[in-house]
Amino acid sequence: MIKYRTAQQCGKADYGWLQARYTFSFGHYFDPHFLDYGTLRVLNQEVLAPNSEFKAKTYPHVDVVNLILQGEATYLDNMGRTVTAKENECLLISPHNTDTYIERNSSPDTPLTRIQLWLNACPQQESLASQKLALDENLKYQLLASPTGDDGSLILRQTIWLYHIHLQAGDEITLPIKGQKGFLQSIKGGTYLQTSTQENGQIQCGDGAFIQESHSITLKSSAEFRGLFIDIIS
Repeated sequence: MIKYRTAQQCGKADYGWLQARYTFSFGHYFDPHFLDYGTLRVLNQEVLAPNSEFKAKTYPHVDVVNLILQGEATYLDNMGRTVTAKENECLLISPHNTDTYIERNSSPDTPLTRIQLWLNACPQQESLASQKLALDENLKYQLLASPTGDDGSLILRQTIWLYHIHLQAGDEITLPIKGQKGFLQSIKGGTYLQTSTQENGQIQCGDGAFIQESHSITLKSSAEFRGLFIDIIS
C-alpha cells in the first residue's frame, strides 16, 4: 500500500531567516493525521539564511539526523562541544535530554539547506557521541545510518535503516524493506516506484510516499533523482 504526501500538502513556515516544510506536525504546524510514522517523528526540509541560528533548545529522547544539501551547519551544546557539517555530509546527534543545543548557519553569505529527521531512540540506550558521514555521489544508494553501523554507516539507537539514493536517467534499483513501514522522500527530481505487491506510483520533487505491506521497493528514474528511503521496523 502506498500513500502520498505531496510537497504542497506539507506544513510550511516562512520567518524570513527560516523557510521550512514539515512532513509531520512540528512547532506551530499541527495536523492530527500526521503526527509521526512509527518511530519517525520529524522530517523537516529547511533553509536558514546566512549567519542565522535557532535559539538554544533541548530535544526529547531522539536521534537527530541532518543531511546538509547546501552550505554549512554548526551545532554547539551547553558543554562547549562544537561540531560542523558541510554540503553532502550527514550528521547524527544523539542528545541527552538535559543538554541544550544551538544550531547555526555558520556561513556569512551562503544559505543553509538541509533535511532534518528526528527518530525516536530506544529508551534503554544512552546518548552517543556525534557522528558524521560523507555522501558518495557515485553510488546509486548508500546506507547512511543503521542500528549496528553496517557498511560504515552511522549508528542509530533504533531499528531503522536510512538510505541516500542518487539515480541518473534510466537507472533502476530495488531496496529490501526489513520493517513494517517504509518512507520515500524526494530531495531532487521525481521517480517511478513499484512495491513487491506490484503497486505502482510516482513522486515529484519534495513529495513523500508512505509504504506498507511490502517486502521491497523498486525505483526507476527517467531523469536525475535524489532522495531518502527510511526503512522502519515499527
